[in-house]
Amino acid sequence: MEQKNIYIQDLTRGILKENPVFVALLGMCPVLGVTGFLFYGFGMGVATTLVMIGGALLVSTLRNYIPQQIRIPCFIVIIATFVTLVDMSLLAYQPALHEALGVFVPLIVCNCLILGRLEAFSSKRPVLRSVSDGVGAGLGFTLALVLLALVREVFGQGTILGPDPESAIVLFGANYEPIGVFAQPAGAFIALGLLLAGVNLFMKRFNI
Repeated sequence: MEQKNIYIQDLTRGILKENPVFVALLGMCPVLGVTGFLFYGFGMGVATTLVMIGGALLVSTLRNYIPQQIRIPCFIVIIATFVTLVDMSLLAYQPALHEALGVFVPLIVCNCLILGRLEAFSSKRPVLRSVSDGVGAGLGFTLALVLLALVREVFGQGTILGPDPESAIVLFGANYEPIGVFAQPAGAFIALGLLLAGVNLFMKRFNI
């Protein structure tokens, strides 16, 4: 039972208590850059999560064989390998999403969230705990992107599940005037600030 609780703690820690975006403020580049639409934010979150899980699995498996002196370069090579796999998969199966995310997919290699978790946790823990931590951190990152994208798309576009007009759901009718600033880069900072305030109030209210 105690061992099971450890895995649950590893999994849930990154979702809220140590959320990479709302608490640690990590990975801000894609957070602010691809959250204009919910579809883009969710896609970026899933891509990052897959890299996070793969990196945690491999680093934990090889942790006793990677020399300490070159561990960071090794971690980066491992991350880059999984980023390449994700990038090629997106190109093959989701070309529209791949084009929309653009350079932000290769830049997952530079995401300090992934490298930080591999260095601080996966390189020192068994495989199952490392994977649980990777899943939790990835889910927390995806949750943050989804919430931010939801706010920006709803208020900045008046839709959900855009940008494809055929799949987008119009929420407020034809007479709605979108709050254009949320669709702009500045709107990402405004929406993120509002969400940070809301999450902090929520965590204080429930002593998380």
